[in-house]
Amino acid sequence: MLRITELKLPLDHPENGLKTAILDRLGISAEELITYTLFRQGFDARKRNAILLVYTVDVDVANQQAILSRLADDPHISLTPDSSYHFVTGAPKNPVQRPVIIGTGPCGLFAGLILAQMGFRPIILERGKEVRERTKDTFGLWRKGVFNPESNVQFGEGGAGTFSDGKLHTQIKDPNHYGRKVLNELVKAGAPDEILHVSKPHIGTFKLVTVVEQIRATIESLGGEIRFQSRVDDIIIENSQVCGVVLANGETILSNHVLLAVGHSARDTFKMLYDRGVYIEAKPFSIGFRIEHPQSLIDSCRFGSNAGHPLLGAADYKLVHHCSNGRSVYSFCMCPGGTVVAATSESGHVVTNGMSQYSRNERNANSGIVVGITPDDYPGHPLAGIDFQRHLEAGAFKLGGKTYEAPGQLVGDFLAKRPSSQLGTVQPSYTPGVHLCDLSSALPDYAIAAIREAIPAFDKKIKGFAMKDAVLTGVETRTSSPIRIKRNEHYQSLNIKGLYPAGEGAGYAGGILSAAVDGIKVAEALALNMNN
Repeated sequence: MLRITELKLPLDHPENGLKTAILDRLGISAEELITYTLFRQGFDARKRNAILLVYTVDVDVANQQAILSRLADDPHISLTPDSSYHFVTGAPKNPVQRPVIIGTGPCGLFAGLILAQMGFRPIILERGKEVRERTKDTFGLWRKGVFNPESNVQFGEGGAGTFSDGKLHTQIKDPNHYGRKVLNELVKAGAPDEILHVSKPHIGTFKLVTVVEQIRATIESLGGEIRFQSRVDDIIIENSQVCGVVLANGETILSNHVLLAVGHSARDTFKMLYDRGVYIEAKPFSIGFRIEHPQSLIDSCRFGSNAGHPLLGAADYKLVHHCSNGRSVYSFCMCPGGTVVAATSESGHVVTNGMSQYSRNERNANSGIVVGITPDDYPGHPLAGIDFQRHLEAGAFKLGGKTYEAPGQLVGDFLAKRPSSQLGTVQPSYTPGVHLCDLSSALPDYAIAAIREAIPAFDKKIKGFAMKDAVLTGVETRTSSPIRIKRNEHYQSLNIKGLYPAGEGAGYAGGILSAAVDGIKVAEALALNMNN
């Protein structure tokens, strides 16, 4: 088949408009077109009152080679690549050991799924609860202020991505089409078919719950085993070789192949690994606040008269500003039509994050407005970034009144350097609630100065971004892992054989899709090593 990219049509083009555009681009008659399928659909909103739909299609035609030769100079026409998944190996008939996976976020789940599909019957250990029980505990904090340190936004089946916008796009290079494998498996597990072709696919929390459960069922049907409330408290290492893990209940599970997919908030696990001599280094991450605006404002600024069009949905944005103090401020994890959520994993700390449902129909838009920092900002040992995060999160807990309410401030007051005492037209979505105050002490001075400079700069790109009634809530500290557990070309720890650091917690991913893709790559390396 042929792949055609960058087919642009008006937003309200006629039903046969795409077929007509295909015929025109290829210079063929309708009789020569056998069939076509939609691979990707996005839009170009740079001219908000003249928005274009942008298509990528795969086309089956008569005389394919002749057409391809005739249009050889067209960069938007090529052979359709093979994006099907091919297993790198299979399990031996009588394996001596089973691989162990720690964590059931997207990285751990897809590593487990791939290993199970290859016949390796993985044992997957999760410190938190299965996803529906975990959802109840998470809502317990949001609605009642009751916090469970082992079952929350960060810990439990599905990982942190379960309580997020469910975004499924990424900027990673993916020459082997692992991302397509992830999307296909998600659809098999009950995700909407549209994620296979929309340019910025997302699922949302409630749909993700069912999808995660179905992936678990598939793994178990293939001989895999998933154990919940099974926190790994120690790792057994002999002569620089991993030999097994020890659970919190004292049980030992022996294996020379342990895949580490613990997510970015498993701070006690990071300390245990560091104490056991696993090579870890500090890495950059970002800190800041969540900002909320009326979604209608963002829709109008991005889409103009086309705001509300069903093909466009709720508008998003992506912003960056390079500040005079040398810092960079950018929007992070933008959630159209979503809510700001309590995302702590430790008692006495406040952390914010963003979440959307599939419908994205809540009244507010929110995103992180965050400042990039490096290990130079938190010098010391490799875990110093964790200490830095904890300091900010404990401070936010105190600023919020020590009740898990988030400290908040109106944007107008923040820019004017005065505390807020009452809300305006924007009602914050964060629960258990927002405690208005002065956020200037919530972050280091350089970060506050950078955000104060960036918000008016963002207002020049999205008019109304600096609206005085927009609400800031703090703090956003879990943008990515503060450490990297370095690995070699075989995806194993630099100094511990058989230990496979993977996903966001190890510093090798940043979102649901990239974490799942990394899980597949590392699982393949583990499987090949087990067969050697």
